[in-house]
Amino acid sequence: MSVNQSIKPVSLEYKENLTIGGCDLKKLAEKYGTPLYVIDELTLRGICRDYKEAFKEYKNIHLMYASKALCTSAVARILDDEGFGFDTVSAGEIYTVYRAGADMSKVLFNGNNKSVREIELALDLKVGRFSVDNFYEAELLNNIADKKGVKVDILLRITPGIECHTHDYIQTGQVDSKFGFDLSQVDKIVDLIINKYKNLNLRGLHAHIGSQIFELKSFYDEIEILVREIARINKKFGLKLDEMNMGGGLGVKYTEDDTPPDVKDLAKAVAEAMNKYSVEIPTIYLEPGRSIISTSGVTLYTVGSSKVVPNGRKYVAVDGGMADNPRPSMYQAKYVAEGVNVSEMAQRPKEKVTIAGRFCESGDILIENIELPELRSGDVICVYNTGAYNYSMSSNYNKVEKPAMVLVNNSQSDIIVYRETLDDLISKDSIPDRLRK
Repeated sequence: MSVNQSIKPVSLEYKENLTIGGCDLKKLAEKYGTPLYVIDELTLRGICRDYKEAFKEYKNIHLMYASKALCTSAVARILDDEGFGFDTVSAGEIYTVYRAGADMSKVLFNGNNKSVREIELALDLKVGRFSVDNFYEAELLNNIADKKGVKVDILLRITPGIECHTHDYIQTGQVDSKFGFDLSQVDKIVDLIINKYKNLNLRGLHAHIGSQIFELKSFYDEIEILVREIARINKKFGLKLDEMNMGGGLGVKYTEDDTPPDVKDLAKAVAEAMNKYSVEIPTIYLEPGRSIISTSGVTLYTVGSSKVVPNGRKYVAVDGGMADNPRPSMYQAKYVAEGVNVSEMAQRPKEKVTIAGRFCESGDILIENIELPELRSGDVICVYNTGAYNYSMSSNYNKVEKPAMVLVNNSQSDIIVYRETLDDLISKDSIPDRLRK
């Protein structure tokens, strides 16, 4: 079983209190405060090695981490150490992995509306590949590269027309998508690159079909479209495109109802799809994000108030919510949680409660109708599988400070993102002189 098929970090242990990475979660909450993001290094490195083992037969497989899932300097340092490249979508992500010491030749710059500033930064930092998303970007990138006197290796991002059974907001491969070239537009952009955009060096095609995908057939179908399209382009234009980027999207297990495939099964699906055709594509890129970081992360919260409404529902409020984890309110995402004080809670009666956030929105609900031992003010709960798209999508809604993040391993905990302070919240504010008293 690969790590993405587990709800909880691999180092989790049930002692007097829950421990992860050999660290007592109750003591972590006391030391660093809550809400608190916790990343288990053993789990993170474990899934990286699952991917490397599953794809070891591919001599030219390039594993790239989709940075948008969680991009911090320490996480980037670990992924680079494990041999991963990076799929980036902004100047901030590019700069973060650069400052973390990543090999920039293994970085791809992706996105549907790259700015001049971002393109210039990516070129100056010698990002290895650009995934060109549209006609406007192709012309813009060519012009900037020409001014800098460089030639840029690019992939063309296409929309393969595949609709996955996942949330509408995280589908990206269907025909009606804001991302990429429709297949009917491919010949036009290839012709422009060959005959007009002399600073662009077309290496292959890129597609991404969505996120939290459980159906391996979706990946199989995507590869089939990419391979056939590369073969068609090569034949029509006399090219030798030799790179295929199939994106990421493999799902993870948030609850017992989720059944994500094993990483080895994904590798087998890729092999079967590739072996069906005689087209030689020496280099394949894969960009997992959620399946790399999600399971390694948990979030700790402290219980505050509670109330029972006339219909009998009991709300238990915690000191975080939609600002540090917007996924339940955005995607109706579901999570599993439990109290960290294991021994003490084992003596309490169980009850069904709804875990509510502290933010001023009725929709700020983290978990509905979960059965837990009776929760009391001051208890700490652990919400599992929060490594992906929690911190990266967090906000300062209600002018609340963003939580800290710690990395745990071998009974040691280290801050990798400091908790924001009240002064941080207003550090970019400015009052014009004419408004001052």
